[in-house]
Amino acid sequence: MNILTVIQAIQNAWHDFFRKRRFVALNATDNSEEWHIHFSPASILAGLVSFVLLLFILVLSLVAYSPVLEFLPGYRTQAVRSRESLVQNILRIDSMERMLNYMMTYNENIAMILDGKTPVVRTFVSTDSLRTSKVLVVPSAADSALRIQMRGDGPYSLAGGINPARRQTQRPIELVTPIDGIITDRYDIKAGRLGVMIAAAAADPVTAIDEGTVVISRWTPEAGHIVEIQHTNSMLSIYSHLSRSLVTRGQRIRSGEVIGYNAEMVDGEVELFEFELWNNGKPVDPEGYILF
Repeated sequence: MNILTVIQAIQNAWHDFFRKRRFVALNATDNSEEWHIHFSPASILAGLVSFVLLLFILVLSLVAYSPVLEFLPGYRTQAVRSRESLVQNILRIDSMERMLNYMMTYNENIAMILDGKTPVVRTFVSTDSLRTSKVLVVPSAADSALRIQMRGDGPYSLAGGINPARRQTQRPIELVTPIDGIITDRYDIKAGRLGVMIAAAAADPVTAIDEGTVVISRWTPEAGHIVEIQHTNSMLSIYSHLSRSLVTRGQRIRSGEVIGYNAEMVDGEVELFEFELWNNGKPVDPEGYILF
């Protein structure tokens, strides 16, 4: 077989690829022609390519401009979880930024007061929590009187220190942080939130804020394991949403002792740890007693 024969064969195959065929439908009774259609291998291939392209455009349009993916099993659940997790992380970051700004303002004002200057208050712009404007705080009569007492020799003098008689009657309260984490929901008695909600790592140890006696250690369907400790000075601490409790009722607890573990991770999320602090039978803000 020489090269001319090969070229001739290729040309014949190419012409056959475009050569039309006639497809005829005959009547079974008298063999008369009912209808016919002309087609070629090239037209069949072009039709298949057009059909696949049209199907691809249709599927792409449905995915991009319709909620058809939400009907797929498992897609909507994962998308909602990802969206909720993203929103929670954004809120936590914004809360941390605001708390950092508040702490910076507080420290600056304390330093200015000690230097005898007029403090300022920061007001946050609603469109951006990081943008602030400083406004002078006009000294009041009570503020001026307190400054005079702090500069003088009275009981509030910075130079003279605390009265020895008062020092003997005071008992400092040193409370330990129950768990390392970020406060997501703060104490709000009007909203029915009697404590703080803390986002912490799964299975982190939970410690007692002070020495005391365990009065309750039980499990509930709503809050998991709950531990209540009675401390001195009529203070009561409550630890909720624990995955495990290590103490029993009537057990004496030391300050900083591990009493349980934070909730385990379920479906990729950790339930928030809840902490309440009661004083003389009334709920109080834990952030007023503990530095989280």
